[in-house]
Amino acid sequence: MKKIFLFLAIIVSSTLFAQDKIVTKNGSLSFEASVPSFEEVKAKNDGVTFIINTKTGEIASLALVKGFRFKVALMEEHFNENYVESDKFPKSTFKGKIENFDYSKLTTEGKTYTIKGTIELHGKSKEITITATLKKVANGVDLNSSFYVNTDDFDIKIPSVVSKKVSKKVNVKIDATLK
Repeated sequence: MKKIFLFLAIIVSSTLFAQDKIVTKNGSLSFEASVPSFEEVKAKNDGVTFIINTKTGEIASLALVKGFRFKVALMEEHFNENYVESDKFPKSTFKGKIENFDYSKLTTEGKTYTIKGTIELHGKSKEITITATLKKVANGVDLNSSFYVNTDDFDIKIPSVVSKKVSKKVNVKIDATLK
């Protein structure tokens, strides 16, 4: 009897704590480092995990670097082998907090929030502040953001042969629905 009660207590408490988090494992993270008049340098990863703690406003994400897909296979190969060294640094993470976040006040119109946190990529960490729009949708919460990062901040070297074709200022876009 005690074992059954203990088992039920564990299940109920884990269910209660799980309700404080909304999650997706198929969020979209894309980036573009294109330079005008040259070939598009753009990739997208549709398997990014995002988690928001609805009580505290803490947010985290995890992207497997090899999950980024380019239009040109050779670009993808160079990205993984030469730029981000994905065998050595297989993931990129973000941990932060949404300022003044109140889950109960989210609406379908959306609201812009400031998010402060640390992004880790290529073995380097960088504190960043971004803005993001969060809004309620039928099946959860939409998270959208667009911001820039600099390759130098993450020690990503762009070979001189292609330095005029690839921007060091990279536009990053997030599009995710958390449930």
